[in-house]
Amino acid sequence: MAGFWENLFERLSKNTFLGRFVTWLGSSMRGFFSSFPYILGYIGRTFKSTFAFINEEKAARKILIMQLLFTFIEALPIIAFLSAALGAAIFLVGYDLLLSLGQASMIYQILVVVVVRELGPVLVAFVVTARSSTAIATEIGGMVTSHQVESYISVGVDPVDYLVAPRFLGVTLSVFFLCLYFSLCGILGPYVAAMFVNPSIAAGYFDQLLKNFSIMMIVASILKSIVFGMIISITATYFGFNVERSSTEIPVAGIRAVSNSFVGIIIADVVITLVPSLI
Repeated sequence: MAGFWENLFERLSKNTFLGRFVTWLGSSMRGFFSSFPYILGYIGRTFKSTFAFINEEKAARKILIMQLLFTFIEALPIIAFLSAALGAAIFLVGYDLLLSLGQASMIYQILVVVVVRELGPVLVAFVVTARSSTAIATEIGGMVTSHQVESYISVGVDPVDYLVAPRFLGVTLSVFFLCLYFSLCGILGPYVAAMFVNPSIAAGYFDQLLKNFSIMMIVASILKSIVFGMIISITATYFGFNVERSSTEIPVAGIRAVSNSFVGIIIADVVITLVPSLI
């Protein structure tokens, strides 16, 4: 058996592309599993600091407000445009297609599933990742290189309590409220478009739409928004603190935070979608 693996690795090493890929994959997996206990500890410490932040008055309330302003308030216009345009496109194109097949009523179920449960939370998470994940990682990375984090520790201020907890709470709340806002705009957008294109469709629009809502669909959307917000904030702050001394590491931390957040969001979305069907 050992000879088989030796021959396999020898053959792979002769192929430059495969050899580099296997080497990169092996080093990545080794690095992940070696840091996995630290990641779990960091997640647990973040939750503990967040609960303490909620229950007690903290000086970092201003950081929470600023995070909500940047991540939630400033993202409202782009979220409204994306959701309304997406909902209108799905409804108008899908209605004509399904009408030709004699299944026009299915468009309401498709609209609710795509906008509320599936695509809505993922698109919101991607927008927040692109806007906030890089900003958080580079901001904290800059604090590390400028020794601000060491200054907090020297005066007895825990960096996780002061820097991570308000950002974790702010990003998670922002993703949650943005998902609700996305669903609202994604439902109203098709109605406004139908009023101009075909007013007869808009007459019973909301009645048909409400018939296709379910409690599990709403729960899944809420769960996804909360989990996605946690993934984005924890990943951004984690890679921000991973910056060591060089300022050239700061943009790398931002890139790693975004890429790993995307991967985590996709994995979480697949798991949350598949678990109910497997139970």
